[in-house]
Amino acid sequence: MKYHKKLIKLNFSYALILLVLILNSQLKAQQLIEFTAKSGDGIHRILQKHNINTNEYYKAFIQLNKGKLIKGNQLVIGKTYTLPQKKKNKKTNYYTIFGEKYGKINPSDNRLKGAVYYVVSGHGGPDPGAVGKRNGHILTEDEYAYDISLRLARELIKHGATVYVIVRDSDDGIRDNAYLKNDKHETVWKDKKIPLNLNKKLRQRTQVINQLYRKNKGHYQRLMVLHIDSRSINERVDVFGYYNSKSKPGKLFTERLISSLKTNYKKYQPKRMFDGISKSRDGLYMLKYTHPVTAYLELGNIQNTKDQLRFIKSSNRQVLAEWLAQGCLNDYDK
Repeated sequence: MKYHKKLIKLNFSYALILLVLILNSQLKAQQLIEFTAKSGDGIHRILQKHNINTNEYYKAFIQLNKGKLIKGNQLVIGKTYTLPQKKKNKKTNYYTIFGEKYGKINPSDNRLKGAVYYVVSGHGGPDPGAVGKRNGHILTEDEYAYDISLRLARELIKHGATVYVIVRDSDDGIRDNAYLKNDKHETVWKDKKIPLNLNKKLRQRTQVINQLYRKNKGHYQRLMVLHIDSRSINERVDVFGYYNSKSKPGKLFTERLISSLKTNYKKYQPKRMFDGISKSRDGLYMLKYTHPVTAYLELGNIQNTKDQLRFIKSSNRQVLAEWLAQGCLNDYDK
């Protein structure tokens, strides 16, 4: 009888161990995702599909699938591969510059980890830039370009990027109003007062950007300058992107931003023709004297009533920022 009891205990212990092993195996199976490589598949493409396309996950993928890759870390069609486990999002961070409503940011992924961006909205301080009118309201370039720049910066931060908002306003975070009140509170990075003189103003922000560029030497760095044009009231224009003709990366970066807008317009507004262009324009001060790879963007005509809808609707400002951020992701991935 004692022997029988011992045997029962022994069998129970083995059963418990077996159950733990099975549960661990099932847990690992739930955590790891496998896929079979098809024609056209590559590591970056697969990682991007699962929103984990960073250097960290790329190295983890190679390590996890060691022995299954051929020369140049290429996938073999028909072979099964394992994706690295996606890490949990980091804790929510708070950025006062975006205001009370939008200050909290919960990162969605780390696809832009290691990337550094400089976002500059045009004019500011004593200079409102281009001015338009709508329904008795005054529309100023600096306020709308600034709101879009904040939204763009926020989107980039959500993907793990380091972002410097060069022109800043301590009072105005991201606003959802249709008509944005103009003020003269804007400063340049580290509370520098913005001069009225055009050359001094451009020289000031260029010097700040170049100093930060040297500080971040060795990183992937990109600069986006956001403006709103002023043309004939009847002239409707899409987003224009300008780059320095001597900068091949600048040309590619600008083209990818415009291409992202074109792709999204085609997807969400298929009946609307998108006429945005990308071309060189070496005479622009911010393209000529700043050190980072730069895209200079004119976001529309502040005089045209249809173009104005791109700015006065906060949802349109948000979408514009998101589509530009997608262009940034495309450029960083490539």
